[in-house]
Amino acid sequence: MKNQTNDLDKVNMHEEMRRAFALLSGKWKLEILWLLNQRIHRFGELRRAIPGITQHMLTAQLRELEADGLVSRTVFAEVPPRVDYEITLKARGLGPTMDALTQWWQKYGATVPPKKSISQGRKAKAG
Repeated sequence: MKNQTNDLDKVNMHEEMRRAFALLSGKWKLEILWLLNQRIHRFGELRRAIPGITQHMLTAQLRELEADGLVSRTVFAEVPPRVDYEITLKARGLGPTMDALTQWWQKYGATVPPKKSISQGRKAKAG
């Protein structure tokens, strides 16, 4: 039996899936994509919708998603400036995966023990 990973004519799906996972990895990326799959959001709306995310981290995650072609950013020449974030056509291709995850959670989510509440960023040092 031939090992698919050593066959030069075939794609190494393990490596390809590692690339896909890397694209979506990050503590907040899937949650951001989930929200943007629902509708266009402004930065402040995303920050309020994701408990525990800092402004810095949201900015970093959005920049990475934009660089990877999963999120588009539109800046409007207004005062104050308005910036909208929306999911791209490429990211909309994840829709069936998100639907499958929703169905899985509806079936098995109640069996997952609840986590402790997520803190709102870093705590100030005492003293």
